[in-house]
Amino acid sequence: MELFNYFRSSASYRVRIGLALKGLDYLYRPVHLAKGEQLAESYAGVSATRLVPLLRTGEHSIHQSLAILEYLEEACPEPPLLPADLAERARVRALALDIACEIHPLNNLRVLGYLKNQLGADDDTRDRWYRHWVETGLAAVERQLVLQPGRFCHGDTPGLADCVLVPQIFNAHRFKCRVDHVPQVMRVFEACMALPAFEDTKPEKCPDAQA
Repeated sequence: MELFNYFRSSASYRVRIGLALKGLDYLYRPVHLAKGEQLAESYAGVSATRLVPLLRTGEHSIHQSLAILEYLEEACPEPPLLPADLAERARVRALALDIACEIHPLNNLRVLGYLKNQLGADDDTRDRWYRHWVETGLAAVERQLVLQPGRFCHGDTPGLADCVLVPQIFNAHRFKCRVDHVPQVMRVFEACMALPAFEDTKPEKCPDAQA
């Protein structure tokens, strides 16, 4: 398998965590978003969306981080990223989507670039935009974790929701977002970072982190 990704991309980090939790080897293919490498014609031949992450396995290419994680879950079901119970699986997916759909799209590189370059937002305005959506979005996740607390997002083993949560906290720290209002979220984050699958795949440990 080949993973096309960018070290600072939270969506890419999700997939790196999932691969590590399942103990799967892959070839690391860096695509530097800040340098615009995703827009090069050479990458267009790999990804029709020109986005990362993208997982290439055999003749198949899969984009969108959650689709990749679901593919890995079905192709390599052990250890599982989703619980066996149907309702519990839905809860984990919903937690993951609370972050992947409600927080991340409003703050990805393309959106921040458009706010600054096309709409004329200065850096302070852009950062306030970022913090607002991260802080309010994490508060919604916090309420879910309070209702059903566990060591991780769901129960005592890390899974799909944790793969999505941890990269978002890295982004929150990078943009100096408040996290003191989400103690359950931060407790889960610390539990995750005690595991090699999360620690060893974090952005600064990626091969392209110094590029």
